Amino acid sequence: MKPAPIRAALFAVGYWTLSLFYALVAAIAAAAPGRGALTWVLRLYTRRMLWILHWLGGVKINVEGEERLPPGAFIIAAKHHSWGDGFVMFAHVRNLAFVTGDHLERIPLLRGILKKFGAIVVNNCGGPEARRALSESAAAAHADGRRILIYPEGNLAKPGEHFRYRTGIFHMYQDFGVPVVPVATNLGLFWPQAEHRKNPGVATVEFLDPIPTGLPRAEFMARLEQTVEGRTQELIARATGEPVRASVLVPTPDELARAQAATAAA
Repeated sequence: MKPAPIRAALFAVGYWTLSLFYALVAAIAAAAPGRGALTWVLRLYTRRMLWILHWLGGVKINVEGEERLPPGAFIIAAKHHSWGDGFVMFAHVRNLAFVTGDHLERIPLLRGILKKFGAIVVNNCGGPEARRALSESAAAAHADGRRILIYPEGNLAKPGEHFRYRTGIFHMYQDFGVPVVPVATNLGLFWPQAEHRKNPGVATVEFLDPIPTGLPRAEFMARLEQTVEGRTQELIARATGEPVRASVLVPTPDELARAQAATAAA
């Protein structure tokens, strides 16, 4: 798969044009009572983004396994390869709340939109305060009957790599008593993380069989990681024609920064 600079440039123009336009529309919609208008705008935005990703960026996304989504409330635990997989979730799952790092809240226009939408904003560095904020905000979203999207690794991962799966998702699973739907993807092969370049082709985002309620922490975390990483590596092999390989555990950006700071201080 070779990068297509012209397609990437066309997509970048479309991406920023749509993003700026819908950010302004979303800010206006956020002033309306309730979340209905804002939700409609965000859903329309994500669908338009997937359209231009296909027709301008050359990346078509096949969404598989939607029939596995259970009725009512559930938690989505997704592999996070790319900015694009978030668009897929909003375009295909109704009544969705999502967990995001506090970096988005620092953007003035987005701060009000996130608050009105009921986004679950947590500190990217983790710690007791972040876990408490996750628990409280997620409980409010669950009480409202919403589905909750969380990326258990907390960071964008490169294809073939994974970060340590954080246990915040287990506490939500335990506290709320709802199934967790794992999601695998190979989208990072075509839209790498937050990069400008695009590699034309057909990507896959797949909803997998829900993990039933009631599992102890060690069993739940192992099952979640094995399911997401195993199927993601199979999807990568499907797209590349290479053998299936196990994903490699790597340190998060925060862990690397702490290690470098410790080395410098030694």
